[in-house]
This record gives sequence, C-alpha cells and structure tokens, in this order.
Amino acid sequence: MYDRKTRALFAKYAIPQMIGLLFNSIYLIVDGIFIGNRLGRDAMAAAAVSVPFIEILIALSMAVASGAGIMISSQLGQKENEKAVQTFNTAILCSAGIGISVIVLGNMFLHPLAELLGSTPQTHDKATDYLWYIVTFSPFLLFSFLLGGLARNDGCPKLAMFALAFGSVSNMVLDYVFMYPLNMGITGAALATAVGPVFSVSILLPHFLLKRGGLYFTKLKIRPHNVRPIFMLGFPSFIMEFSIGIITFVYNFAIVKYGYGEIGLAAYLAIGYLMLIILTIFLGMAEGLQPVFSYFAGTGEYNRNRDMRRFAAKIFLGTGVLCYLFILFFSSYFFSVFNPGDTELIAFITDKSIPYFCGFFLAGYNILMISYWQSTQRTKKALLISLSRSLIFPPLLIFILPIICGGEVIWLCHSTGEGLAACVALVLLFRNK
Repeated sequence: MYDRKTRALFAKYAIPQMIGLLFNSIYLIVDGIFIGNRLGRDAMAAAAVSVPFIEILIALSMAVASGAGIMISSQLGQKENEKAVQTFNTAILCSAGIGISVIVLGNMFLHPLAELLGSTPQTHDKATDYLWYIVTFSPFLLFSFLLGGLARNDGCPKLAMFALAFGSVSNMVLDYVFMYPLNMGITGAALATAVGPVFSVSILLPHFLLKRGGLYFTKLKIRPHNVRPIFMLGFPSFIMEFSIGIITFVYNFAIVKYGYGEIGLAAYLAIGYLMLIILTIFLGMAEGLQPVFSYFAGTGEYNRNRDMRRFAAKIFLGTGVLCYLFILFFSSYFFSVFNPGDTELIAFITDKSIPYFCGFFLAGYNILMISYWQSTQRTKKALLISLSRSLIFPPLLIFILPIICGGEVIWLCHSTGEGLAACVALVLLFRNK
C-alpha cells in the first residue's frame, strides 16, 4: 500500500501535465476533424505530412525543457538557486536559437521538406501551404512547451496546464472561424494550429518576467559547458517525443510502398491522432513526474523515488489496458468524426487499428521508465529504451516483417516494437536490482 504523500504528489504533478498535453494534442485532432469534414480525404492526407514535423519541433522543445528541468529540480533540491536561474536562462537562449534556425532553413527548403515527409504529387501543394505556417510560427510552439515545462519545475504545474489548455481551446475556436465563416480552406486550419501556441506563451511569460517564482530572466552568455549537460540529459526526452514523428514518417513511407495510397495515408492520420492521445496521456504523466524524481534524487530520498516509480507503473499499465478496451469497442465512433460520409475509410481505419494498438499498454511502462532513469540521471538506460521503441525495433520490423509475411503485417509492427522495448526495460531493471 502506498502512502498518502506518494498519491498526492502523483496527483499534483502528473495529472495537470497530462491534462495540459492532452489538450495540446486535441487541437491537432480538431484540425483533422475540420479538414476531413470540410475538405475531404486528400486534404487529410496533405495535413498528415506536417504531423511528423510538428512532433519533431515538440521533441526539440521537450529535450531542452527536460534537460534543463532535471538540472533545475536537482539544483533546487540542493539549495543552489543561482545555478537554477542560470540553467533556466541557458535553456531560453538555446530554444531561441533553435526557433530562428527552423524558420530560416524551413522556408529555404520547404518543398523538399514536404516531399521528404511524404507528400505525393496529388497533395504536395496543399501540404506545403500547411507546412509553411508551422515552420514560420515554430518559435511559439517551441517556447510554449519549454516555458510550460520550466513553470512545472518552478512549482507551478497548474499554470503550465492552463496555458497549454488555453492555447488548445483557442485553436479549436479559430479552426471553426477560419475554415467556415472565413472559408480559408487548409490554410485556415494551418493558421489556427500555428496561432494556438502564441496564447500559451502569452500566459506563461508573466510568471518569469514578474519573478513570481524562483526562475526569472537575467543577462547571460551561452557557454558550451553550460549547454552540453542540458542536451545530454534531455536527449532521451527528445527521442521519446521524436518517436511519434519517426514512426509516423516510417509508416507514411511504408503505406505508400505497399500500395495503400491516399486511403492508407488518410487512415493513418486518424490512427495517428488516436495514437497521439494515448501516448500524450503517458507522456504527460511521465513528464509531470520528472520534477518529483529529480528532486528526490537531489535530496537523496531514494526509497521515495522507488515507491513513486512502483505506484506510477501500476497506474500506467492500468491506463494502457483501459485504452485498448476503448479501441476494441468504441474506436469506430471516434474515427467516424473525421469523415462521416466515407464508410469505406471508416471501416478500413477501424480494421487496422486493432492490431496497431494491441501492445500499447506496454508503451506507458516504457515511457515511465525512460522518465524515471532520465530524471535520476541514469541517461544511458533511458536512452537505450528511447532508441529501442523508436529508431531500433519499429523501423526494423517494418522493413523485415513485410518481406516475410506480406504488407498487411505493417499494422502490427509498432505494438511489437513496444513489447520488445518493454522486455529490454525489464532486463535493465532486474540487472539494476
């Protein structure tokens, strides 16, 4: 039986971050609903091209936020407040540099980027229209996640939740305004997605500008020895977030290769939205627990860290099982909201989602262990699990299994990869004991 403090800390940190990230994922899904209902299957396929890129941007932001957050929580646990402020400002400057680079390079290579991400001749023009807004407004997306993560490490998880949620709700409202009364087409959907993070940043900035917590803006020169540990500690988070983008990219390629065409891309967009919701629930809870794990590591309270990990593992596994039961019995209702009139597409998506998600209850456990090992600065273990469930097992399975079993097996590869990664995590945990 776990004590009341463990359950209270889980509720205080894990739940708000999960809710905030869930709202943030919902605004991508609302785009899909509006695009599918208003513009049809080809526009859905065009929007699907930008999803991996958005996930890459989120991954970059979360890498900086997690790396800096681990350092800040540990420094606060050791009463090194000035070092925490320096780490905060270093993270801000790093994200600013990333944002400027994305705008410049993204606009220079917009068309090749769209082709690399999976646009077809039929969808290329719409895909580049959508992608331009994402590239141009990318700094706001980066800073919405960075400032939210740092506010959480500064003891304000509810502020981070509210900022992300408000940005998401504003996107939903703008989706309707831009696509229906203003009739802006796919451009309106892209603009709504791009503007949402602007509201999140506007809500979070006053906390740091007005020095409402322990972290605030100061003049600082970037030095390599200050930047390196942020990215080293945050790299597993980058891979964990980036895995959604990597897997989406690999699946888009495989879907085209094995002849599923536009219906396959449109179907995977809807499957990807459901995947995004499920993984966001796990990622949100795991990221919310990062300050707790890091603070206990900084203060040397190892037993409390162990108890929190064990309690969280039960919550994550139970949540995963409930999500799959929903998919088995109710997923067709979820998929029908994207394009209600296309019964062929809805039947196709529902059929492919059952094998696709069968191992996702283990994804939550993998994500928890990555967060735990990363937050306690056992970066190699966290990185190994991150790589196993993204760059190693799923691409290998997608490349090898269709040669042996046929193209249909691609829909099973993601879950199989999560299962293999969970086995690696259990081996590492057993060896650690």
